[in-house]
Amino acid sequence: MITLAVDCMGGDHGPGVTLVACRQFLDSHPDARLLLVGQGASLQGFAHERAELVPATEVVGMDDPVEVALRRKKDSSMRVAIAQVKDGRAQAAVSAGNTGALMAIARYLLKTLQGIDRPAIATQIPNARGGATTVLDLGANVDSTAEHLLQFAVMGSALVSAINDKREPTVGLLNVGEEAIKGGEEIKRAGELLRAAAASGDLNFIGNVEGNDIFKGRADIVVCDGFVGNVALKTIEGLASMIGGFMKEEFSRNLLTKAAAVVAYPVLSALKRRMDHRRYNGAALLGLRGLVFKSHGSADALAFEQALARAYDAARNNLLERVRARVAHAAPLLAATDATAASGAPSTSP
Repeated sequence: MITLAVDCMGGDHGPGVTLVACRQFLDSHPDARLLLVGQGASLQGFAHERAELVPATEVVGMDDPVEVALRRKKDSSMRVAIAQVKDGRAQAAVSAGNTGALMAIARYLLKTLQGIDRPAIATQIPNARGGATTVLDLGANVDSTAEHLLQFAVMGSALVSAINDKREPTVGLLNVGEEAIKGGEEIKRAGELLRAAAASGDLNFIGNVEGNDIFKGRADIVVCDGFVGNVALKTIEGLASMIGGFMKEEFSRNLLTKAAAVVAYPVLSALKRRMDHRRYNGAALLGLRGLVFKSHGSADALAFEQALARAYDAARNNLLERVRARVAHAAPLLAATDATAASGAPSTSP
């Protein structure tokens, strides 16, 4: 039985969406239990034999500063949900709440794994091969060093290996060109570290990739800093919305455009479904000593259910232990790069 702790109050819609999604998830996952965390009055009326209500008196708002969420709202639904993982009552926590607050609280309560300096946010983006490309980081770190990018690659490999059942997933480093000489100094040094990791058998690194390679599915995992990753994610979500808006607009015009829209509808509909970010909702906060998944704040019931399903798959496939094992295997390399960074000495990787 897999148990998930759910922050039912988080996100733009709160219990109006999360409770609907929780019921749908329980109906389709007979070996799952949910700990529904929230203010008692908001959860009244929800009853299920595999659900337990866990009270919390406070809610982290989407615009709450991290300081407020972390130090003042100590009985928030977000914090109580993560505490269920810390206390061993749940294998993973899911929230659609404030991303910065979620990362700060999760890091404070669960701590990072040995060998990992910063957690990263990883999610899947649909690609032309009919699958998805895992991209990280998506916003947790906007000033990542080469060492951090190496850590992200190690953790991302564990994620894809666990959930997609790929033993040695390919890793690409997002850059402005494929050549090793391209990019800023930090990116070029990250490339050196990743090539060294490939030589030692810690990663299946294929080299630099460009932005369009995310959609092509050239690599199973694409590593970048949080600023670039977040921009890419928002751009893709905007593209999906644009396609949906175009389809609606064309069907509302004159007879000729309606006829053209009818002909194009099957292709556009398939593209819209493939690009639908709701089907890929649920980002993993990697590098923590516990599993935490972030749902999009504006998620509807379908999207939030997908986030629950991703957390469930991660727990069922022992993602945390796989990340630990990958990090432990790469420990000598990670330690060496940390020592080099601390000393300020130039890298000597081939």
